[in-house]
Amino acid sequence: MTRLTLPAAADTLAAKLARGDVFSDKCPSREVLTAITSRWGVLVLIALLGGTHRFSDLRRKVKGISEKMLAQTLRTLESNGLVERIAYPVVPPHTEYSLSALGRGVAEKIEALTDWIEVKLPEMMEAQSRQPVRPGDGRSAQAAP
Repeated sequence: MTRLTLPAAADTLAAKLARGDVFSDKCPSREVLTAITSRWGVLVLIALLGGTHRFSDLRRKVKGISEKMLAQTLRTLESNGLVERIAYPVVPPHTEYSLSALGRGVAEKIEALTDWIEVKLPEMMEAQSRQPVRPGDGRSAQAAP
């Protein structure tokens, strides 16, 4: 007699869809991961951990970001429920950005990761210096000091 083996509850399609499957190319979590872990997304989230900021304050704090990229990053983070935007009806326009509760949760985790990176950066730079320079790896071919 052949026994029919049913999938465990965690293996059902409904469970996978409810949980998300980050390794699937169709998983909606990928868009959120991209928004959160982009170069500018990470820096904006960490900057907002310090409290509410106006657009111009964020632009000064996150050095190197263009107005266009900051606006795009803030819109993406807002659309994912991570950033709250308050626009005051005054002239000139006054808009403030802050983290939502959801945004604060992820920003704290990202801050822990960036703290770890800063502590381990000398070790990583030493490892990089021992590797040959390859085209496209973001390092120049200049000799180490």
